[in-house]
Amino acid sequence: MNKTVNQKAWFLVLPVLILVAFSAVIPLMTVVNYSVQDTFGNNQFFWAGLTWFEDMLHSDRMWNALGRQLMFSAIILAIEVPLGIFVALNMPKKGFWSSFCLVVMSLPLLIPWNVVGTIWQIFGRVDIGLLGYTMDALGFDYNYTQDTFDAWVTVIAMDVWHWTSLVALLAYAGLRSIPDAYYQAAKIDQASRWAVFRYIELPKMAGVLMIAILLRFMDSFMIYTEPFVLTGGGPGNATTFLSIDLVKMALGQFDLGPAAAFSLMYFLVIMVISWVFYTVMTTLDKRDGK
Repeated sequence: MNKTVNQKAWFLVLPVLILVAFSAVIPLMTVVNYSVQDTFGNNQFFWAGLTWFEDMLHSDRMWNALGRQLMFSAIILAIEVPLGIFVALNMPKKGFWSSFCLVVMSLPLLIPWNVVGTIWQIFGRVDIGLLGYTMDALGFDYNYTQDTFDAWVTVIAMDVWHWTSLVALLAYAGLRSIPDAYYQAAKIDQASRWAVFRYIELPKMAGVLMIAILLRFMDSFMIYTEPFVLTGGGPGNATTFLSIDLVKMALGQFDLGPAAAFSLMYFLVIMVISWVFYTVMTTLDKRDGK
């Protein structure tokens, strides 16, 4: 029996595609235009070629920001993915408490990013913040506005608090999709808890974990609002990630040419690393499936 194919449905999404193209492609072309031109003011531009890209490639400022960004994303993934899996494994599977836990886990995801930064900014203050006051009472010299290590710990703790729920909810969805027959067979075979996790739960969660890792990597690599509100990129440049450095260059210094080249390289790095993540994890998933 041949399946009927109807392509008319594309006409229903055509307005959305046009809107996305208008709102995404045109700004992108504007950035490309700025990246290959220079100006002396009065809205007069002249061709600069790849000069701005060469300057960015030889800029210690960009490489330092990239190093901080990669370190932050690596730490975030190393903490949030195992923690999210652990939370999902210990959440109730049925009944009232299952729904209650899902609601509680969803609450941090509903808070706007600027509000999260403001909450932790107040939370970490030594004079009025619970965290800062407690650390000071315990004898720790904690000050995220002046100490680099304290600033990093606070930014990482803020991101873990905000986004671990996403990994936990995705992992929980993967666990709930596992048929009970798998657990019954493992019980008959007297499999250990680790064996159940290694050979049943983890392979079945591989698909959603791949999505979680990709989402968290891309989001952490593009993070701006939370650390900017919390530390402003300080102390010094300790928490000046790529996005914060880009905004400072474009809006603070109004260097549109270098900022445009910087943003395109930033976009390219995200695309390449995301593609590597996806390729590696898809290959591992296929190999485990065999």
